[in-house]
Amino acid sequence: VQLQASGGGLVQAGGSLRLSCAASGHAFNCYIMGWFRQVPGNEREFVAAITRSGSLTYYADSVKGRFTISRGNARNTVYLQMNSLKPEDTAVYYCATADIWSRRITSYNYWGQGTQVTVSS
Repeated sequence: VQLQASGGGLVQAGGSLRLSCAASGHAFNCYIMGWFRQVPGNEREFVAAITRSGSLTYYADSVKGRFTISRGNARNTVYLQMNSLKPEDTAVYYCATADIWSRRITSYNYWGQGTQVTVSS
């Protein structure tokens, strides 16, 4: 499966962005989808995940209540709505697929190329 992330950019603190991740090459609804982020010099960290049907979601404590993950299986796309953005949300954001329900990076097998999100103070 190929993943293409988009929607990143520069936004002021308190603003919003919506990331998209389009999948191709395999049945999208076969996969659990996740979002991760990485700051240079740091490990990639879990942000959010969503089940195959979209009925269950899970968030890192640092984004809970501000970010919303969703998916449109008909469009083979997963989204990350990011509200009330903070400078510490600045990172490259990656989407990824998994076969099991997990927040562990090692559980995710296919990765998109990443999209840069920069939040200015």
